Amino acid sequence: MRLIERTPTSLSLTWDVSPRPRIQSRTIRYEVMYRKKDGNLDVTTFVVLLLEKNSVQIGDLSPGTAYLFRVQALGSDGSPGGSSMEEQFETSSEGHLPQSNTAVIFGAAVGGAAMLFIVVVVLFLRKRKRNSHTRQGPEDNYFSSSEQLKPLKTYVDPHTYEDPNIAVLKFATEIHPSHITKQKVIGAGEFGEVYRGILKVPGRKEVAVAIKTLKPGYTEKQRQDFLSEASIMGQFSHQNIIRLEGVVTKFKHAMIVTEYMENGALDRYLKDHDGEFSSFQLVGMLRGIAAGMKYLSDMSYVHRDLAARNILVNNSLECKVSDFGLSRVLEDDPEGTYTTSGGKIPIRWTAPEAIAYRKFTSASDVWSFGIVMWEVMAFGERPYWDMSNHEVMKAINEAFRLPAPMDCPRLLLDKLLRSPESLKTIADFDPRVSIRLPSTSGSDGSPFRSVSEWLESIKMSQYSENFTCAGIVTMEQVLQMKNEDIKNIGVRLPGHLKRIAYSILGLKDQTSTLSVFAV
Repeated sequence: MRLIERTPTSLSLTWDVSPRPRIQSRTIRYEVMYRKKDGNLDVTTFVVLLLEKNSVQIGDLSPGTAYLFRVQALGSDGSPGGSSMEEQFETSSEGHLPQSNTAVIFGAAVGGAAMLFIVVVVLFLRKRKRNSHTRQGPEDNYFSSSEQLKPLKTYVDPHTYEDPNIAVLKFATEIHPSHITKQKVIGAGEFGEVYRGILKVPGRKEVAVAIKTLKPGYTEKQRQDFLSEASIMGQFSHQNIIRLEGVVTKFKHAMIVTEYMENGALDRYLKDHDGEFSSFQLVGMLRGIAAGMKYLSDMSYVHRDLAARNILVNNSLECKVSDFGLSRVLEDDPEGTYTTSGGKIPIRWTAPEAIAYRKFTSASDVWSFGIVMWEVMAFGERPYWDMSNHEVMKAINEAFRLPAPMDCPRLLLDKLLRSPESLKTIADFDPRVSIRLPSTSGSDGSPFRSVSEWLESIKMSQYSENFTCAGIVTMEQVLQMKNEDIKNIGVRLPGHLKRIAYSILGLKDQTSTLSVFAV
């Protein structure tokens, strides 16, 4: 970057255009980030300009003040290209005028005031239309202080950055560790322990936070992987997505600080409160999860690890999607997929095509969401009970589907059962759309010809003799059975008892539906 002209309140800069950009698509924009150089490391505030030319005049600056600048090329798809080093330029002192005539000076002052007015107007409009996806103009200004910088249209994979530290700097707020107080360990993550704590930044209200830490002896690769989750979370802003408060990267012990969710993971919370919530409350939880997943899908983002254990719950029973360690970006096309590089796949929550081909799309997130719906209505029951992963894969490929949970409302199997083609992506789950659980009961959804055939379809054929000895030889008799009847014929294991009972309920409700509306 080169300084062209400076005044007490403005700087004019230009930079060279690389003849061979490091991005595949044509460079059509430049992202200029600048901030005042000072000793405040607590919260870093940047101003960001998006330009279509390789020069800029920046006004409304402080006289005799140093500013730090960095410019980065952007491709037509928003992907990052080459970037400059951070460079320092200083405005002139009061009374020191540039060597230009009065008209130029007056024009610069007017230009600075106009730019300030534009910035304020754009900031106001962005606040009013933060959920809108209106296309931006050719030259947009927006601020980032306590809020993270957002991409213009879609999520940007931080792994595409040549230097991962730049991604963290761009999407996350740096917090000084002296403002963080750890209180107690509340869990353990892949990279280290998770603490409940307090964040107290001067001039702001004290808030409870969750603090993810990086265990001692980490490698640089582990540190980058750890912080990449912050680079991902920092791009999202939705009430049903866990909120990133900031990161600590400039000190020895790296940390990720997020909002604190008092009730913890959804699966454990439901198990601890089995039977305590009404169907209306459970459906409200599902609505929140669906809203968060729809937002991620609108950002062209595939979660890949959606499960009740990765949903966090606060005191208001508001559910928020978390854990973006396995998540990946979805390419900007209808057939966009992400192929794993050999990582672990959560079999019980993953669509069969994703398991078979190791490819993930928004459609595979829909499958996972169906399993989450089952978990919620079953109060945290483990999907497929005590079946091994191999048995789960085999059963799914043979068209076995989870039966309706016990005491599930009769109508909770609506949209996919009647029109599966209408829900190919999470984006189809808008607040007034009906949703359903994975389809129920037997091998192909049709009535079974015999009790033994039904038992075999749910992997409970070892109880065929029990049913026969009890005189239950027709499916009509099976449909009349209650929990006590199942126990009385010799089914004692809780997992087996629930599997048989759920399947009977699923058979009864096979053609029933429930429309779930956001009110």
